[in-house]
Amino acid sequence: MDNLKFKDLGLTAKSWPFVEARKILEKINGKCPSKGYVLFETGYGPSGLPHIGTFGEVARTTMVRFAFQQLSDIPTKLIAFSDDLDGLRKIPSNVPNQELLKIHIDKPLTSVPDPFELYASFGDHNNNMLQDFLNKFGFDFEFYSSTKCYKAGLFNDALKLVLKHHQAILDVMLPSLGEERRANYSPFLPICKKSGKVLQAEVVEYKLNSNSIVYKDIDGSLVETSVLNGECKLQWKADWAMRWFALDVDYEMHGKDLIASADLSSKICKILGKQPPQILKYELFLDKNGEKISKSKGNGLSIDEWLCYGNKESLSYYMYQKPQTAKRLFFEIIPKSVDEWISSVSKYESLSTLEQIESPIFFIHRNNPPKDLEELSFNLILNLVSVVNTNNKEMLWGFMNKYKTFNDSTKVIVDELFNYAINYYNDFVKPNLVFKVPSVEEKGYLSNLLSELQLLNDATSAQDIQTVVYTVGKTTNLELKNWFKLLYESLLGQSEGPRMGSFFALYGLQNSIDLINNVIKK
Repeated sequence: MDNLKFKDLGLTAKSWPFVEARKILEKINGKCPSKGYVLFETGYGPSGLPHIGTFGEVARTTMVRFAFQQLSDIPTKLIAFSDDLDGLRKIPSNVPNQELLKIHIDKPLTSVPDPFELYASFGDHNNNMLQDFLNKFGFDFEFYSSTKCYKAGLFNDALKLVLKHHQAILDVMLPSLGEERRANYSPFLPICKKSGKVLQAEVVEYKLNSNSIVYKDIDGSLVETSVLNGECKLQWKADWAMRWFALDVDYEMHGKDLIASADLSSKICKILGKQPPQILKYELFLDKNGEKISKSKGNGLSIDEWLCYGNKESLSYYMYQKPQTAKRLFFEIIPKSVDEWISSVSKYESLSTLEQIESPIFFIHRNNPPKDLEELSFNLILNLVSVVNTNNKEMLWGFMNKYKTFNDSTKVIVDELFNYAINYYNDFVKPNLVFKVPSVEEKGYLSNLLSELQLLNDATSAQDIQTVVYTVGKTTNLELKNWFKLLYESLLGQSEGPRMGSFFALYGLQNSIDLINNVIKK
């Protein structure tokens, strides 16, 4: 399938990355910007370690970038920008050497010692964690440090414009601030040469000729400092706008909590002389009870927790779904996301080209998904682990090799699925197993199933076994959903389960017959 076909279909595709890509094309009038490429940006506040939201923002931006690349030959670049010149406002609870950090409050993060004692500063530590984090997932990006950009003079021309238009920027910002903050707000935050701290100081004079400001120090004295070369940084909203202007950012996304900030930054960007980037607002994550996820409450999932029970592709699949709808993020959604990813990968080759570019798999795997995952599901493997009750992958492979043949690359994926299933079973399933003891009537139904399965042989397909299970269920006095619930609860100890035909085929007919027989004898 050639890119021309993707381009033609992408011009009308309804998948949200193509919708966003078309907005970018419209913004640039279909022409290459003067800088020679279209710039996508993601922002990162390095006062804490990278988290699942960081992954989501970069993953989604990468999907839009891939869609844009199908529509246009204009070069693209993705910047991961770290606001590491920002002052340390509070000490994160999940870092060591808390006492060490207390004396460095309000200093730029790149001037605060690394509490982990691995890098030159806390900002450097978290920046390295961010880059390692993004590299682990194979993202194509360039890293930009706010500290380096300011100190190298990359932002100097833009900072001169902020100085020139400071009054217009104040006119935008002041109505949004409380009375106390309004009294001494300035877009510039001087970095004190004595203490090294980023100061929220009252600016009494803006000096355009010398590119400097005069501010009132904490002792009441007046201090003049340049606004260039990192001697000042900008307040957050002005800084965001200045960055858009200086780097000529074409696309960025942000969470719902930054709507007001983005609106103000967009106005400031226009004051400086450029249109703001095309922006996508995404909804935030909720916990199982529908409450906003909070690090302090600990009611969310970390990236490491997800990767303990599911692969990174399943996380990308989860992030793809309806980014402008609030999403619940809790452990039980991981198996579901893995299964939806497997199902979508399995169906991908059978789709038309138009259907493929509407699929999340097109963006997650860049139109090159793994093969040979048909007839598999995480739920199926999880229930095998449950029934066998083992952490031994060799034993699990013994069952799997009789069930299906895999190519070498798919074997790696299945082996990883075993790891995830074992972890999930031990942590969430095993402690909650409750096996139903069937009634006399229900044992009769199971005996009928047993008799039918005994007529089959090892060559019987999973689909044919499923037909037998279904047909026996139709002969009972139970609704079909209650028939399958009886099988799940009595054989697997759970209220939900896999397609029983697939499970019996994977577990082996004789093993399945023995399992049912043991339940009947209880």
